[in-house]
Amino acid sequence: MATAQHLPPLWDAFLRELAEVSTNDALTELRDKYLSRSRGAVTLELKKLGQLPAEERPQAGKLLNQLKVQVEEALAEKAREISDRERSARYENERLDVTLPGYAHHIASRHPIRRALEEMEQIFVSMGFSVMSGPEVELDYYNFEALNIPKGHPARDAQDTLYITENLLLRAHTSPVQIRTMEKQKPPVRIIAPGRVFRRDAVDATHSPMFHQMEGLVVDEGITLADLKGTLEMFLKAFFSEDTRIRLRPSYFPFVEPGAEVDVSCIFCGGTGCGICKQSGWIEIMGAGMVNPRVFQILGYDHEKYSGFAWGMGVDRIVMLKYQVEDLRLLFDNDIRFLSQF
Repeated sequence: MATAQHLPPLWDAFLRELAEVSTNDALTELRDKYLSRSRGAVTLELKKLGQLPAEERPQAGKLLNQLKVQVEEALAEKAREISDRERSARYENERLDVTLPGYAHHIASRHPIRRALEEMEQIFVSMGFSVMSGPEVELDYYNFEALNIPKGHPARDAQDTLYITENLLLRAHTSPVQIRTMEKQKPPVRIIAPGRVFRRDAVDATHSPMFHQMEGLVVDEGITLADLKGTLEMFLKAFFSEDTRIRLRPSYFPFVEPGAEVDVSCIFCGGTGCGICKQSGWIEIMGAGMVNPRVFQILGYDHEKYSGFAWGMGVDRIVMLKYQVEDLRLLFDNDIRFLSQF
């Protein structure tokens, strides 16, 4: 029977068994032995309360409930002790030896195209240029018509341009940024427009349907072809080396007149002739020219008062020259073996 006389021996027996417990499994077995709903020693004593005389039940029930609380608290304390002991043992086994050398961490580097773009932008900004950007999905007007490329012009051939609708396309160059800038800003204008462009090109060692361009525009009074050559020469000397020389060869572009192809002295042989420059000593690097007065008329500029020059270069190919990369695809394959060299 659960009487006051029975409880101290039950508690003493529990404490003796608890002192021998050292694992969570043993603690679980002890918990079941005393508190299990079906066979726990304390639980069985509680079930026997109904057999006691009525006057003894309150006192016996109170003592049994106190014993149950004490058992639960003792079990919880033992669980904490076991947990702390296991944690200490784990820390002892796994503790860090601070005398061991550390592991080298690989720090990502900037992509060569991003490195080149940032360097180009820095050079032109130091020359007083502003960096402008525009949408990659462009209207036909900005990509062609405002650049003096009317409908029916060969440059509009769907083999070259990626059309979305009849009037919407992926921009084929960053020249639309120049047009959007001139719409909002009166001369003087001095900007560069770096960004991604898209054309219907097959992927090979020198072509990609997505690549990067940087175009530039200067508009003011009294701008001449000599200003164009001087600006590009200053940029290319800063980007490649002071020994770099440039030359302009006549060429045709609808939005400039006169137009020119810009060559640089071969950075591999210094202009003496090699396999890269096909023994010519020169490498073509960009197109440029004086802004066609027709473009000024379309935008409402006074073509008799203002003149200007523009140029456009493929950043990816310049990166290939600067870092002597032979295959354009390496710049887009995300091969860590290649990228970790920069």
